[in-house]
Amino acid sequence: MTDKTAVQQFTGIKAVAFDLDGTLTDSIQGLAEATDRALEALGYRKAGREMASVWVGNGVDMLLERALTHATGEKPDAALHAKCRQLFDDFYAETVKTGSPAFPHVAETLQVMADAGLDLAIVTNKPSQFIPSLLAETGLDKFFSVVLGGDDVKNKKPHPAPLYLTLGEFGLRKEEMLFVGDSRNDILAARAAECPCVGMTYGYNYGIPIADSNPDCVLSDFAGLLPALGLPPLTHQEG
Repeated sequence: MTDKTAVQQFTGIKAVAFDLDGTLTDSIQGLAEATDRALEALGYRKAGREMASVWVGNGVDMLLERALTHATGEKPDAALHAKCRQLFDDFYAETVKTGSPAFPHVAETLQVMADAGLDLAIVTNKPSQFIPSLLAETGLDKFFSVVLGGDDVKNKKPHPAPLYLTLGEFGLRKEEMLFVGDSRNDILAARAAECPCVGMTYGYNYGIPIADSNPDCVLSDFAGLLPALGLPPLTHQEG
């Protein structure tokens, strides 16, 4: 079923850009496993999925800084952080492929959007090197003409720069691109870029309801984006 609050709320939209982890894919298992394996390799206890889900959203370096601070009781120095990052990258190259399934209704909804002629993009703080394999494993790689990772821009979300770059790639005005995310950083980036935005409730937002960030629309089902854009809802068979 689509979200009960999903009625048409957006008009004139020509492109939709999405956050990745927590919005399109349930990536926390792969992220948490790689983080825990890196911590263990350094002689620390695992943090676990629940803790990792509160730490994600600002890129891997911040995730690991938070994990190391939790493990040691103090902010890590540059050498420890760098060692942890190398370990994480090695482990995540494996776990990203099996621990990042797409959320329900994502593929079907993206297909309807693509068939309707909307341009689709990914704007994520995730390290760029891990994005292609994740998209290929989930079968989502065919939908996006623009993919921006955390290494592709100087300033990550919540800075609006990635959204400005995406608008430029599509040749659109700010009001013509909808941004969809699951964390306050996504909403802050959209607000700064003056793009309309949707907050998804099922992602990773530091344990805080996404509604607190005041997106234009809050949805609990990805398929709710279709009626919000004035597109046909998924059929029962598709949902």
